[in-house]
Amino acid sequence: MRQNPSFAMTDVGELRRIIDENPWMTLVSHGDDGLVASHYAVLLEEDRDDLTIVGHVGKPDDAIHGLGERELLVIAQGPHGYVSPGWYAPGPNVPTWNYVAVHLSGIPEVLSAEENLRVLDRLVARFESALPHPRLMWQAPNDEEFVRRLERGTVGFRLTPTKVMAKRKLSQNKPDETVDEVIRQLAAGQSPYADPRLPGEMQRAHDAVRAARGSQLRLNEQSDPAEPRAAAVEEQL
Repeated sequence: MRQNPSFAMTDVGELRRIIDENPWMTLVSHGDDGLVASHYAVLLEEDRDDLTIVGHVGKPDDAIHGLGERELLVIAQGPHGYVSPGWYAPGPNVPTWNYVAVHLSGIPEVLSAEENLRVLDRLVARFESALPHPRLMWQAPNDEEFVRRLERGTVGFRLTPTKVMAKRKLSQNKPDETVDEVIRQLAAGQSPYADPRLPGEMQRAHDAVRAARGSQLRLNEQSDPAEPRAAAVEEQL
């Protein structure tokens, strides 16, 4: 992913939010036969406040990825969608695709069977909890033998990334009025190619941009002495 300073995400709290809200991720590594990609649900490590994640792969994906031995790239894809040039002010324009993505890479640690069971339990609880009648992993008719047999078919991992690249490309290079119009069009459902969460993500990003701009303006005003008014000068003469 090519980085652009205008679109870079560096705030750990925001990165954790994107990871937490988008747990279905892509795992990429370079195996014996070239690049290989898999798709699994991944969670933030519950007792840490950094970008450490935990998850699992089904066997034999662990061998295909060289899990625990080779670098693993984990990609979290946030809200994204097509933006039409028809939503800009009149003039030459081209379409674009707004998106949020977080790339985490490093060599993962392979979990013990008991640690893997805890991760599997967390994954099931995370997604079942939103349902009206949750079926948790240890809940009957599942018994311990069934659950442990399930665990033996998977390999858990923990990844504390040694490299992080995150990008929030949400029209930050456009004038405020253009951004507002794009958000309005997206919120009205005018793009059939957009995640419905995208206008809210754009609003969040641009509220932060505008707040930072206002803070910088106030800082500049405080650091630069004001020019004396002409009337005040005349009174001193």
